[in-house]
Amino acid sequence: MGGGGGNSQSLGDTSKLEKKAKDLLLEANRTRRNAFISFAYEDINEVTLLRGHAKNERSDIDFADWSVREPFDSDRADYIRRKITERISQASVTVVYLSEDTPKSSWVKWEVEKSLELGKKVVATYAGDIAPSAPDFVRSHDIKTVPWKELGKTLKEL
Repeated sequence: MGGGGGNSQSLGDTSKLEKKAKDLLLEANRTRRNAFISFAYEDINEVTLLRGHAKNERSDIDFADWSVREPFDSDRADYIRRKITERISQASVTVVYLSEDTPKSSWVKWEVEKSLELGKKVVATYAGDIAPSAPDFVRSHDIKTVPWKELGKTLKEL
């Protein structure tokens, strides 16, 4: 007869291990956010650093980036809005990167307003210790603004 030679070990009751694994996955899903990053194109280098920071396992910033990585190949504003709307819909939060260029961007304004229209949470962040002047569309919607170093904590609280 086949077999293991009498030295078989049972895995025993795996239900406790299975429950622990499920609990860990649920906790990760509660703290991890799917984020759409809204920014003025002039800030692409800083936003690339923010994206990298979120991928670093030692970072307290934890999100999956659903934002647009490259400009859509179209001059048609309706097409671009439709594609960005799809990305915002997939996200749970919109992170607005603030700089001196942000108020000049009509796209950032539109993305923030679309995010709010879709019922998404919106938080603004900036590099350094001193916040740039927040654009009217951030102030008028009373969007929480935090330094980049506090973004991870803020995303977990949302």
